[in-house]
Amino acid sequence: MAISVQIPTALRQYAGNRDTVELDGNTVGEVLGRLSETYPELKTHLFNDNGSLRNFVNVYVNDDDIRYLRKNETEVRDGDVITIVPAVAGGGASGENTAARVKGESQDGVTLSKEEIERYSRHLIIPEVAVTGQKKLKNSSVLVIGTGGLGSPVSLYLAAAGIGKIGLVDFDVVDYTNLQRQIIHTTADVGRPKLDSAREGIQEINPYVEVETYETYLSSDNAMGILEPYDVVIDGTDNFPTRYLVNDACVLLGKPNAYGSIFRFEGQASVFWAEKGPCYRCLYPEPPPPGLVPSCAEGGVLGILRGMIGVVQANEAVKLILGIGEPLIGRLLLYNALNMSFRELKLQKDPECPICGQNPTVDKLIDYQQFCGIGTEEDTVHLEPDELIRAEELKALLESGKPITIIDVREPHEYEICHLPDAILIPPNEVEKRVGELDRDAHIVAHCRVGPRSAQAVKFLREAGFKKVQNLVGGIIAWSDEVDPSMPKY
Repeated sequence: MAISVQIPTALRQYAGNRDTVELDGNTVGEVLGRLSETYPELKTHLFNDNGSLRNFVNVYVNDDDIRYLRKNETEVRDGDVITIVPAVAGGGASGENTAARVKGESQDGVTLSKEEIERYSRHLIIPEVAVTGQKKLKNSSVLVIGTGGLGSPVSLYLAAAGIGKIGLVDFDVVDYTNLQRQIIHTTADVGRPKLDSAREGIQEINPYVEVETYETYLSSDNAMGILEPYDVVIDGTDNFPTRYLVNDACVLLGKPNAYGSIFRFEGQASVFWAEKGPCYRCLYPEPPPPGLVPSCAEGGVLGILRGMIGVVQANEAVKLILGIGEPLIGRLLLYNALNMSFRELKLQKDPECPICGQNPTVDKLIDYQQFCGIGTEEDTVHLEPDELIRAEELKALLESGKPITIIDVREPHEYEICHLPDAILIPPNEVEKRVGELDRDAHIVAHCRVGPRSAQAVKFLREAGFKKVQNLVGGIIAWSDEVDPSMPKY
C-alpha cells in the first residue's frame, strides 16, 4: 500500500530534492525506516544515535501528532499522509472568549476622535469590531520582537489597525540584503538603526500609535521587564535561543505568543498561550543541534513569504485583543508558497512540558545560548592559527604564482551569485564523498559565505590526512570587503 510522506523544504536536499515520497509500510516506524534506507543522508536529521526520532522533529499522520497516538507504532493505511515538521530557524482552542486581558476591559475613558472615526470607519461598520472593538484596539499594547521580515508587515498592519501602543525590540541596522523582504525599511534607510526607520514607518501610517523602542539584544536579564507591560507578544525572531526565551518569558508572565517562522518557500504560524493551550516547548521540546537547520542567511527565503506569515501573526494578535474568532491556539498552520496551499495540524499540550506541564521544572529564565548549544564544544570548530588564512594573505599567495587549490563550500546557487576564479565547487554535503578528487599534498584553501561551513570542511580534511588545509576567515564576504569590492555580497 502507498503512504505519502511529505518532505519539508529544510530536509529536501537530503531526499533528492523531493517534496513527496511514496512508500510502503504498516506503521509510521516502518515507513520512516524505508525513507531512511532510500535516502541515507536523511537518517541523521530524523533520528538520534539511539535510533529514536529527534525531539525537534514532529511527525503527523494526516492531522494527528504521532506522539499522542502510538508514536512509531502508529498504524497507517493506504492513502494516509505522513508529514514531517522540523523546527525552523516553533489543548485545542475552545469556543470561550480567549481575548487577551487588555487594560481597562470596560474601555471607560477611551475615546475616538473625529479623525480616528474616519480613519477606522471600515472597522467600525463591522459588527464584530464596531466602536467598542476599536476602543479595545486603541487601549491595547503589542510587543513585536524583531523588525525584520516578519516584524515589518506585523508592525505596519498593527499600526494601521489602530493598536494603541506598539513596542519594538531590535538592535540591528538596515542592510541592502534586508530590502528584499523587510518592507518597513527603504533604500534611504540603509545604514540606519532598524528601530529608527521602523518607528518612522509606523508613525507615517498612523500618528495615533504610541511607539516604544528597545534597542537591545533580548536576553534572560531583560526579557521579563520588556515583555511584562504588553498584552500580546509577537515572535518575529530568526534564531532558536530567542524563540525559547520568548516562549518561556510568555509562559511565566501568562502572555499569548503569536508565533511565526519561515524557510525558503514554507512557513509556520500558531498562537502559544500556556493558560489555554500548548506552548512552543510542547511542539519542540528541544532545539536542533547548532548548524543542523540553516538560517535564512544561509538557506534563503522568498521575501513575500515573510509577508504572508507576518500578516497571519498580526491577524491573530487583533483577534486575541478583540476576543473574536478562533485563535490558532492548539493549531499549527503550515503554508507552502510554491503550492499556494495551507494545512492545519493539531497541537496538544504536553503534560511533561518542563515549563507549562503538570510538574514544571523551569520556573525562571535560563541560559538559552547554552540550552541551544551555541558556543559549546559541539557548536565550535576549533582551528589552529596555521589553519586560518585572511583574504589579503590569500590574495598575496595567488599573486605569487604558487600552486594552490581553492574549494568553495557553498551551494550551486550561491556559487552562481559570485565565486573566486578557478575555485572548485564542493557543496557541504558532498565534501566527504568527493574527498578523492583532492590532492592530499596540495595547499588547499576552503571558503564559504562567511566561514562556518568551510571550517567544518577544513576540520574534516585535516582529520582525513590532508597536510596543508586552511579556512578563509570571513569567507567570500571578507574577500569582497578586503580585496575585491566589485564582488557582489549577499
